[in-house]
Amino acid sequence: MPEVRLALDTASDRLSVAVQVGDGPVAQREIRGARQHAASLLPLAEDALAEIGALPRDIAQVVLADGPGSFTGLRVGAAFAKALTSTGQVTLALTPSLLVRAAGKATGAQRILAMSHAMRGEVFAGVWEFAPGKVTEIVRPRAFTIDALLDLPPAEIVVGEGPDAVWKTLPDVWGARVEQAWPEAKTMLGLLLLSGGTRLVENIEGWEPDYGRPAEAQARWEQEHGRPLPDSPGHPR
Repeated sequence: MPEVRLALDTASDRLSVAVQVGDGPVAQREIRGARQHAASLLPLAEDALAEIGALPRDIAQVVLADGPGSFTGLRVGAAFAKALTSTGQVTLALTPSLLVRAAGKATGAQRILAMSHAMRGEVFAGVWEFAPGKVTEIVRPRAFTIDALLDLPPAEIVVGEGPDAVWKTLPDVWGARVEQAWPEAKTMLGLLLLSGGTRLVENIEGWEPDYGRPAEAQARWEQEHGRPLPDSPGHPR
């Protein structure tokens, strides 16, 4: 059987799974509701694999959206990906979830800002420039205040989700077109073909997702104690 690729995005409230055999058709499954990710991920993946006549043991590569986004969702996706790649026979490629949103709306050579809700009065945002056969990161995805977002390099298109104030302001400030967009796993399979679209993980066991910032409980602990939480992601002992 040609190579089977499995793509997963668990970074938002929408869980998206897609599989493809070689250059064949893509089978995609989605479900909404962040609290359903852990229970739904395996059944959705198995259902999509069954559509193309494959089994979990046939997977040769996992493509995972590694954040930033929901702490719990990213942990679910990371644990699932690590389990599939634990044999050493399956490779793991990563791409930012915000880039998945941007790539889903890219139609040519253009600069796109993608964003999502980050709570605490902030948004997760990143900027990419698309060109034939490649994509270039202009602004690394991370958390921004609304004011800081307006200081980023202007983009022609703004996609994703965010506060109403942003959607109303950016068209006036940048002259940008704005579109709601959710990450779709099938888009990640296309990013494998673009230079700069994905990156391979060599040390899978030591890898952690890009949460964008500490989880609420960790942030409170660090604020109270004035130092990083020991052994937390991004702050190893």
